[in-house]
Amino acid sequence: MNRLLWYFFIILALGASCDHVSNPYPPGSTNGLDTTLYPGNWSDYLANEWPQFSPNTNVNRNVLLEDFTGHKCIYCPAAADLAHALYEANPGRVFPLSIHAGPTGVGDFQTVTLPEYPLDFTTTDGLAIGQYFGINDGGFIGNPRGTVSRINSGGVIFQSPVAWTGMVSNVLTQNELNVNIQTALNYYPSTKGAFLHVEVEKLDQTISSELGIVACLVEDSLVGDQKMSDNSHNSTYIHRDIHRGNLNNTPFGRTLISADLIGDKYYVNYSFAVPNQLVGTYNAANMHVLVYVYDKTTLEIYQVVKQHIE
Repeated sequence: MNRLLWYFFIILALGASCDHVSNPYPPGSTNGLDTTLYPGNWSDYLANEWPQFSPNTNVNRNVLLEDFTGHKCIYCPAAADLAHALYEANPGRVFPLSIHAGPTGVGDFQTVTLPEYPLDFTTTDGLAIGQYFGINDGGFIGNPRGTVSRINSGGVIFQSPVAWTGMVSNVLTQNELNVNIQTALNYYPSTKGAFLHVEVEKLDQTISSELGIVACLVEDSLVGDQKMSDNSHNSTYIHRDIHRGNLNNTPFGRTLISADLIGDKYYVNYSFAVPNQLVGTYNAANMHVLVYVYDKTTLEIYQVVKQHIE
């Protein structure tokens, strides 16, 4: 079936005129989306707000810097400062992600201790990721440790912070772009609902492994308690890029499959509500989503992009 005829059938299915449907959408693309998060008629969203991606002109490979940390780890603030410095030095190219987990999941550094350390920064997905690598990667021996796009170096994926700067520099300099990603997000404050749309283009056709895609919710910053390098208690410490969970509760996301293909690109869609905290409410303007695609055999992350919610 040629493309023109395909669009014709979509328009007939919508029962709308050609000038009404400016952004044709893939058949079945609403499967699994919580349409109640849209404050209106879902048919209006499909007809008027479903995005149409322009050709992706990006030529740069970005870096995901995972910082596995803990609020009672005295060496972790220095690692967090380094991650933030790499982010500031490479705007739009390096994206930190602070995951509060140790190699066994919850360790001494992540536990809640009243009254000094009352906030639980852990997430179910983050702990699952930590436990997986604690078993399967010899480099994850404690906090702070991290990954640079989960690239294997010296036989391990997890690295000490002393290795982060050099590894980040190497990735940016080599700039091997194997996968491109574009995202679009529509957010509705009245329902706190968001619809995230992702386009993935596999540029290196020699990659034979399956590709996985992950979308995770991240809080930009939060003032909270932290044990410092001199063992002091800092109640006004700024925690940054805090992992708040993966969309669809999937620590390692999902596999990109042929059903996601339209032409030569994959399309994946998510719906989610910005969650409430136990105390207070998350502010959508202080949150973003990181979307990354990785090799399911080597676990290397080929590309990551940041999508603001508001």
